[in-house]
Amino acid sequence: MDKIAPDTTPELLTAGDPTPVIVEHADAPSALVIVCDHAGNAIPRALGTLGLAPAELTRHIAIDVGALDLSRRLAARLKAPLIAQAYSRLVIDCNRAPGAPSSIAEISEATPVPGNRGLDAAQGAARARAIFDPYHAAIRALLDARAARPCVLLALHSFTPVFHGVARPWHVGVLYNRDRRVAEPLFAAFAAEPDLVVGDNEPYAVSDETDYTIPVHGERRGIPHVEIEVRQDLLASPAGRDEWAERLARAFAAALPGVL
Repeated sequence: MDKIAPDTTPELLTAGDPTPVIVEHADAPSALVIVCDHAGNAIPRALGTLGLAPAELTRHIAIDVGALDLSRRLAARLKAPLIAQAYSRLVIDCNRAPGAPSSIAEISEATPVPGNRGLDAAQGAARARAIFDPYHAAIRALLDARAARPCVLLALHSFTPVFHGVARPWHVGVLYNRDRRVAEPLFAAFAAEPDLVVGDNEPYAVSDETDYTIPVHGERRGIPHVEIEVRQDLLASPAGRDEWAERLARAFAAALPGVL
């Protein structure tokens, strides 16, 4: 039998790089567990800027703008734990299965990413090992620790107000795949909010091919779950993020009475 050579790829993260996983309020009492897959825009020092100008790293291609602060404000209101990813989706997308075409994008929203071109399997595996694996291990560990009690998984994201020149009318999107246990009551709760345009699997829809967090940590475990997308222009200021944290807190409290 042929021997398999050990993986000798150098570790991606070194001293001075941020830890990949942000865990806050792990022992908080709420049944809601908030995760934020695209919270940060850090790049490992070994990768420079991936060949991009600094301004590109503040765009949606790199980070869900406003999502981390919104997640923190919502977690504070609902006394919920929060797990967030510190590194940019451009390094490796933590809401895609490793090896999927969109896991390490060579082009993102028409923007070439030079540092992602021509990676070999070992380089991709090093990114997954350093960033993707610890993040999802932290989610698994927290959900395992809560296995004997009610638990609802919320994946919180943000989306651009305009995509490829087309304005998006939705203020918030409620996303799901096979399980609508949380989505349905949320639609009813949001319907009570005046002048709110709510997307039903818009501007994105959850699927096994385009997502990882909800299919793996929600559906496979059989726990209630939902993904929420909030439009980024609504999160542009601290006041806007505070308003949306309060709005989401009201909606979840109305949608899941006796659970939260």
